[in-house]
Amino acid sequence: MTQRRLSRHGGLIDAVQSVVAGNKLSLHEPQFDGNEKRFLLDCIESGYVSSVGAFVSRFEEDLAKFVGASHAVAVVNGTSGLHLALVGLGVKPGDEVFVPALSFVATANAVALAGAVPHYVDVSEETWGVSPEGLREYLSSFARVGADGLINPRTGRPLTALIAMHTLGFPADAEALAEVARDFGLIFIEDAAESLGSYVGRAHTGLAGQAGVFSFNGNKTITTGGGGAIVTSDPVLAARLKHLSTTAKIAHRYEFDHDEVGFNYRMPNINAALGVAQLEQLPEILERQRRLHMMYVKALEDISSGTKASERLGTSSNYWLQAFLLDETAAKDKNAILNAFLDSGVAARPLWRPLNRLTPYRLSPSALTPVVDNLYARVICLPSSPALAR
Repeated sequence: MTQRRLSRHGGLIDAVQSVVAGNKLSLHEPQFDGNEKRFLLDCIESGYVSSVGAFVSRFEEDLAKFVGASHAVAVVNGTSGLHLALVGLGVKPGDEVFVPALSFVATANAVALAGAVPHYVDVSEETWGVSPEGLREYLSSFARVGADGLINPRTGRPLTALIAMHTLGFPADAEALAEVARDFGLIFIEDAAESLGSYVGRAHTGLAGQAGVFSFNGNKTITTGGGGAIVTSDPVLAARLKHLSTTAKIAHRYEFDHDEVGFNYRMPNINAALGVAQLEQLPEILERQRRLHMMYVKALEDISSGTKASERLGTSSNYWLQAFLLDETAAKDKNAILNAFLDSGVAARPLWRPLNRLTPYRLSPSALTPVVDNLYARVICLPSSPALAR
C-alpha cells in the first residue's frame, strides 16, 4: 500500500490512539483490584492448591448465581469444558457437529477431541453468531432423517449437535437457535467463552441450551489464570460432568476405582481462589468495558472508514473486545491498517481466520459462509483492557 492510501485512514489511527493514550497494554489485560492476593494466600496456607479445596465449590456457586444457572462445573479451560459437554451429552466419535465458521479454533478442536467432525455454518450479519434462519434453511435443504436421527447424506454421518458462539461478547440469538435444534433433534451447546456478563433481555448467555461453556483465560472478562466452567440447569447432567471431570473416580474412603473413561479436567483450587476474587469485581469490570465502548464511540464518531460495533436492540454486550467494522472500501486496506496500529504500539488484531479455511479443517463439511468471510475481511479488534476506561 502506498503512503497516500494509508493516509486515508490516519483519522482512524489517531482516534484509537486518543483512547489508548500511549498505554502499551496488550489487547485485553486482566484487572486485579480486589481480594486476589488474600484469597491466593489463604489457598496456599490451607495446603489445598490442586483439585480439592473450598474455593472450587465457592467459585461454582458464585458463578451459577451470577449467570442464573442451577449448576456450574469448574474445569481447567474452556476447550475442556466444550469437550466435556459434548461427551457428557452423548456426542459420539464419527458424529457431525455444527459449528460457526467464525470462532476461535478451540470450538472446532473440542469437537475433534470428542472424535466428532465439525460441520461449518454461516453467521448472522446482525449478531455475528450462527444464523437461526440460515441454519434452518441449510438443514432443510440437505439433511435427511434416518432410522437413528438426522443424517448427512453426503457423508453418511449422524448430525447430532450444534455449538453456537457469542462472538466478542455480542449475544447470538440463542432462543431461536434452541428452537431450530429442538426441531431437528440436535443437542445444543452455547460457547459462551467470551460472553460472561452478556444478556438477551434479562437472560444471561449460556442458558438456552443443554449446557453453556465459559472461559476464564488470562484475556477474558475475568480470569482464573487458565480455566473454564460449564453451566446447566440439569442436575443429572451436572453430576455426570463433575464425575467425568474428576477421572470418573467412584467415591470411596481409600479405594481407587473408576467406572468409565474420565478426564483430569477439574479446576485447581488455587485457580478458583483467583476466580472468586475476580467475580467479586465483575460488575465494576463490566461497567468499565461499557465506559470504554462509549469512549471509542465518541472518538470514532466522525471517522468515515467504518463504524464501532455496538450491541443490538434488546441485548446487553459485555464488550469483551471492542470491534471496529471497516466499510467495504477501507477493508481493502485492513492488513496495512493493522500493521500501522502495531507499528505505533497499539495492540490491534483481526478476527480469527475462518475455521473452514484452517489447514486441519479444510476437508471438513461446510455450508457456504459469505457473512463469515465478509466479517473476517472487515473487522478490527481494538485494545480492550478495562484499565483503559478513564
